[in-house]
Amino acid sequence: MQLDCDIAIAGGGPAGLAAAVCAARAGLSAVVLERAFTPRDKACGEGLMPGGLAALERMGVLPHLDLRESAPYVGIRYVQEDGTQVEGRLPGGGGLGIRRLALSDALSARARELGVRLQERAQVTAHRRVPGGIEVDTAAGTLRARLLVAADGLASPLRHAEGLDVPVHGPRRFGLRRHFARPAWSPFVEVHFADGVEAYVTPAGTSRVGVAFLWEDGAAQKVSFESLLARFPVLQEQLAGTAPDSEARGAGPLARRARSRVADRFVLLGDAAGYVDACTGEGLSLAFTCAEALGQVLPGALAQGADARALAPYERAFRRAFRSYAWTAGALLFLARRPRARRAVIRSLSRHPQLFERLLRLAVV
Repeated sequence: MQLDCDIAIAGGGPAGLAAAVCAARAGLSAVVLERAFTPRDKACGEGLMPGGLAALERMGVLPHLDLRESAPYVGIRYVQEDGTQVEGRLPGGGGLGIRRLALSDALSARARELGVRLQERAQVTAHRRVPGGIEVDTAAGTLRARLLVAADGLASPLRHAEGLDVPVHGPRRFGLRRHFARPAWSPFVEVHFADGVEAYVTPAGTSRVGVAFLWEDGAAQKVSFESLLARFPVLQEQLAGTAPDSEARGAGPLARRARSRVADRFVLLGDAAGYVDACTGEGLSLAFTCAEALGQVLPGALAQGADARALAPYERAFRRAFRSYAWTAGALLFLARRPRARRAVIRSLSRHPQLFERLLRLAVV
């Protein structure tokens, strides 16, 4: 079989582009198959924790970043309904708030610099194993590769097609994000709490903040950006008179599970590989660190035929990274669903901010 590339990547979002960069840095040819156009805007908290920021630096992406579209933050601040708050600084000099479109542009520029081919309007419609590789049917034609990486998002049609979906039970959570044209008022990412819903405020440029809401089924009778913002009077006052800088975009249900991240000549990456919740702000960092792990595994795995056994080191690396994220997300969800416990915990932490900072340092990826 004549190959078109070593690695075909379904999905031109940050996870897929990061996988392409890492594959190219490992000496492999890669093609990114994006169903629409790049960059694509999607609901995203747009915060990079220190681990994700360090991964971008190692990939050589940061020099391509438009600095006007990002802003550093030093830590996390929790704010309750009664004004009680606690804040802690992140390790490694903090994180970076970055507009998703600018992040995708920087990743695309680095990928092209390394020789990656980006194919737009190339939605994957089918795939099949063939001797020596895998054939991928797209809206732009058929591609032949040695391995397919599915970075096609939360719903991941490819995860479903491979039979790797695992049903998720329990309450469903959703997200909604919008930007406002004003500088951030704090060097911290702020997390505001109300019963059944949280608001996350992240700098997303030198003159832009992103506001994202996370809530659970039944927590809001009427779901709109305005109705959710009204649940946070202090935040609403901060944004009074400020022009929106984007349309509201939603996502959900958020929780997703996969039976495995690998199969013969097939890998799941990013949100497609499994997701707990956006409450930790670790989604991008997890995707980038796992893309790096995949890049390290690929040359050896391809030399061994890229079957599930050869790809097992990536599965193990994913599980190690995901375990920390899932534990932190589970703990935060436990508190978010129990307002009385959450109020007591944050009041206690406000009296012991050093403890909160230590917990942050243990939790972040």
